[in-house]
Amino acid sequence: MTTFIPYNINWFKYAAPRLFFGLAGRMIPFFFIGAAILTAVGLFIGLLIAPTDFQQGDSYRIIFIHVPAAWMSMLIYLVMAFWAAIGLIFNARLASILALALAPTGALMTFIALWTGALWGKPTWGTWWVWDARLTSELILLFLYFGFMSLHASIDDTRKADRSAALLAIVGVINVPIIYFSVKWWNTLHQGASISISKAPTMASQMLTGMMVMVFAFWMYSIAIALYRCRTLILQRDRHTDWVKALKR
Repeated sequence: MTTFIPYNINWFKYAAPRLFFGLAGRMIPFFFIGAAILTAVGLFIGLLIAPTDFQQGDSYRIIFIHVPAAWMSMLIYLVMAFWAAIGLIFNARLASILALALAPTGALMTFIALWTGALWGKPTWGTWWVWDARLTSELILLFLYFGFMSLHASIDDTRKADRSAALLAIVGVINVPIIYFSVKWWNTLHQGASISISKAPTMASQMLTGMMVMVFAFWMYSIAIALYRCRTLILQRDRHTDWVKALKR
């Protein structure tokens, strides 16, 4: 029987920026379309189907934006630091490019998480902002993203910029578990997690479904925009090569 699974494909060849450029171009439309469809479905469930919360009323519906953004802000930082470390250790150009491409999206997700958290906090806690552990560590995460991008932009030599920014990204990883476990380690206003691996969810099934759909929507958007930015960075760095000049003809 004939198999269509591409076992014999050498995926390592796409570590070359020139080849990854083409692969990313083919993948971007699928992720953008997936993100658009999932966003529409997630918002429909979250805004129209999910029931009103008996404690917070309809103000809780901001979780369908806030929670996915907060999760992605931490996940993207970990992925960014991973690729930055790969680039630093193995001197892999594409890995450093991927790390740099992820940073603006991670900063955007962190800003959305902080902004929607403030909108949620006003009717829930009676204040826009408090300096509790979860909020403060999330704000530090935003500064880490800004620091990563600013440090890289301040150094003219691309390879030195990649290495210096990578060190900052790796050191900053320590902040991610602080964000995640802050509600357990300290007495904070921020509520605990509604979803846990060790116990059943504490929210209605429609709420959980809508939120998880939005998580996947944010995830697919983040991949799509990072791949798009990665292609732009590859063109910038390889602008003097023959293959990039050929694309412009």
